[in-house]
Amino acid sequence: ESQKLWGGRFTGETSEVMAKFNNSIDFDQRLWKEDIEGSKAYAKALHGAGIISKEEETTILNGLEAVESQWASGTLVITPQDEDVHSANERCLKVIIGSEIGGKLHTGRSRNDQVATDMRLWLRKSIVEITCLIKRFIAASCARAEKEIHVLMPGYTHMQRAQPIRFSHWVLSHAWFLKQDVERLEDLSRRVNVCPLGSGAIAGNPFPVNRETIAADLMFEGVTQNSLTGVSDRDFVAEFLFVCSLTAVHLSKWAEDLIIYSSTEFGYVTIDDAFSTGSSLMPQKKNPDGLELIRGKTGRISGHLVGFLMVLKGLPSTYNKDFQEDKEAIFDAHDTLTALLKIATGNLETLEVHESACASGLSPEMLATDVAYYLVRKGMPFRDAHCAAGKLVALAERNNVPMHEVSIQEAKSITNIFDEDLADVWNYEHAVEQYSATGGTSKKTVEAQIQALRKWLSS
Repeated sequence: ESQKLWGGRFTGETSEVMAKFNNSIDFDQRLWKEDIEGSKAYAKALHGAGIISKEEETTILNGLEAVESQWASGTLVITPQDEDVHSANERCLKVIIGSEIGGKLHTGRSRNDQVATDMRLWLRKSIVEITCLIKRFIAASCARAEKEIHVLMPGYTHMQRAQPIRFSHWVLSHAWFLKQDVERLEDLSRRVNVCPLGSGAIAGNPFPVNRETIAADLMFEGVTQNSLTGVSDRDFVAEFLFVCSLTAVHLSKWAEDLIIYSSTEFGYVTIDDAFSTGSSLMPQKKNPDGLELIRGKTGRISGHLVGFLMVLKGLPSTYNKDFQEDKEAIFDAHDTLTALLKIATGNLETLEVHESACASGLSPEMLATDVAYYLVRKGMPFRDAHCAAGKLVALAERNNVPMHEVSIQEAKSITNIFDEDLADVWNYEHAVEQYSATGGTSKKTVEAQIQALRKWLSS
């Protein structure tokens, strides 16, 4: 028991069941690199404060380099006494440089501020990786939007055909959502990039270590201003899980659309074989399993968010062991989301779009709004025009004909404003081109969206 970092006051042995329940080394060893980074900075701070000599600092730093090499080469062996990554690193360091000097590294430091620092260091890297993957998806969206800018398709509300849009407009609508997710990550990174090291267990550090120097050494933008907050703040974990969840939700909605569009009933797109699977019973099947798993795994990420919020909900102030639950949540959220983004980008890059099928989904009743606009342009108030267009829809339904086959004489029974030029309304290309205000589905505005997104990506 004396080999444990906290074993001095205990006389009895830890239950085997309790040890297994308590230990986190199986998953938090993923923080080994960040833990060593923090220890190097802290060793330098101890020397700066006069706690250890220059020779001891050098010995510790060299020892930490050796521990790092063991992790990197896969030769570091976890032992039963290593309850977490901090214990493992300290034990290995003492084996390499001896307990007398190795035992000085933890002077004034607690695993409470140590792990809080490790988490922030790890999340900084995670945010960068996720941001890069989202930007890859957005870049792929711009490429597809440019390639298919001529393709028209039905736009849907309530899963009912609503108005004609460009396929590119649909693609970019999802890219704009993902751009906001990048902005959320960038905003979160400011709150992550604050250093808690030097906060001790809860009360602070009794030695004159320069926390600002530690922060600068680790490339943090500043230090936490309250030691209690420093060791107990996990808001950044909850925020990270929220952004991961929302990003996954955006990908799930995108995937859901493509699952529908790729069905035989729609046939707008074909998913590439590289991202599809088949059936063990039905030879004809080609299933969009990549997209379906994006949709399914979104619930998994959201579950981590809700679960961790419930951990935070019942805690008293400062550090509690419950915080151990944060690591598996963020690790799995990171791994799952990065996989989702890679699969989504691969699907998008290899997607086959069927222009004729998209066009066949268009129908005259989708231009009912354009009929109203036609009347508005002739001076009729919009509400009256909306009513008149609705009556034209009803008239076509009663006659069991498409709207564009209703005769002008019959249309004039609704309002004399209808004239021969009503025939110009039944042009889908003209219909989408009228939406030329910023953000619309005209070719010019879609091209402007592509340009704006690419400018943002390159900034």
